[in-house]
Amino acid sequence: MASRTSSAAAPRARLARRRPASTGGSGAAVRNGPAPKAQTLTRQAYGRIEELIVTLELAPGTAISEAELSQRLGIGRTPVREALQRLSREHLVSILPQRGNLVSEIDIRKQLRLLETRREVERLIARCAARRASAEELDHFERLAKEFAAAARSGDATAFIRADKEFNDLCLLAARNEFAAGSMGLMHGLSRRFWFLHYRQAADLPAMAKLHGRLAQAIAQRDETGAAEALDALLDNIEAFTKATVSLDF
Repeated sequence: MASRTSSAAAPRARLARRRPASTGGSGAAVRNGPAPKAQTLTRQAYGRIEELIVTLELAPGTAISEAELSQRLGIGRTPVREALQRLSREHLVSILPQRGNLVSEIDIRKQLRLLETRREVERLIARCAARRASAEELDHFERLAKEFAAAARSGDATAFIRADKEFNDLCLLAARNEFAAGSMGLMHGLSRRFWFLHYRQAADLPAMAKLHGRLAQAIAQRDETGAAEALDALLDNIEAFTKATVSLDF
């Protein structure tokens, strides 16, 4: 009787030993293996679509489809779909059930409400970035300060927009505060697009680039007070610029 029990238990034991290999071992590798590549493609799709929207190559109100964007970018539809979902959370795209996707319209009142929030959150991010940035990140801020100076000299709006995107992303990383980063990440795209649309009429690109350079330099020098002051000066400029684009009663 004992021998029969041992004999029956042996296959079950062998099966139990095999299960972790197929589910937790190689199975996990199969599930996790494609993730980094998929995430990279999603980031690429997001970055390229976001720039198309911010620089107005995809104008407000434009209907955009996953298929068209996938063909245009040379990236599969799944990463494009995930990128559009992120852009929807950032209010740059409206996803309409059964109707497709639209690039969101620009709303001056929404921009001013955004600035109210942005000032408080971004001041915290600037101070935290100055305090917590790594040595490598400080060097990166120093390089961006030089890129802003170059954009101020050349008046190249596209170069400025790209440097601004890189600077914003670096600030969120260096601040080491996921809650502030989550809030701020929702606001950057709308702000950059609004500026790009109106800067020729109401903004001084060299002045804007210099203000960004001053902020980047303060962070590079770990000057928390200077970073907060530079941030306030920058947002004072942005707020005045925003109000100059249209006449409203405040």
